[in-house]
Amino acid sequence: MTECLLHTILLREYSGYLRFFFSKIRKYGYFWGLYYMNTAILLIGGNLGNRSQNLRRAVDLLNATAGKVVKTSSLYATAPWGGVSQPNYLNQALELQTDLPAPVLLEITMDIEKQIGRVRREKWGSRVIDIDMIFYNDEQIDLPQLKVPHPQMANRRFVLVPLCEIMPDFVHPVLHQTLAQLLEICPDQLPVHKREQATSK
Repeated sequence: MTECLLHTILLREYSGYLRFFFSKIRKYGYFWGLYYMNTAILLIGGNLGNRSQNLRRAVDLLNATAGKVVKTSSLYATAPWGGVSQPNYLNQALELQTDLPAPVLLEITMDIEKQIGRVRREKWGSRVIDIDMIFYNDEQIDLPQLKVPHPQMANRRFVLVPLCEIMPDFVHPVLHQTLAQLLEICPDQLPVHKREQATSK
């Protein structure tokens, strides 16, 4: 059994216990003085089905199961990454306030993807929905299934453009540059076009 597979099995095995524990923190945390919130920055996107409806459903499910989406970017139409022949994507950046630890939040986002209809077949394949964790507070996380900050975000305009709409002055905890500065030097030339204005949640 490979180390990566072992980590995946352990993550799924104990995520249920972690969810139970943090549900009690939510219920009794104020009394115990343990309640705290984290800021997770997510990028959601997809290029199959009713794209805007799928993004709205992802936001609704995040609000129902993971915390509260407090800020959203506009929707952005973007060309598929990697020069593959696919329909264009719609992408949106979200700021999520959550009391969940990052590995549990990852599990929940993967569950949401399944609920909306995502089937994982190939790495760069089309998808109904994709939910990526870009930042989690200003932490650096290096797990087999979760790398934060997202390792490729500084090289992708479809990530940086929506992020810069909602948090241009945020400083990347590894690269030590603001998101606006990273966008200026981003080598990616794929077009990114704003489709809809941001909405508050």
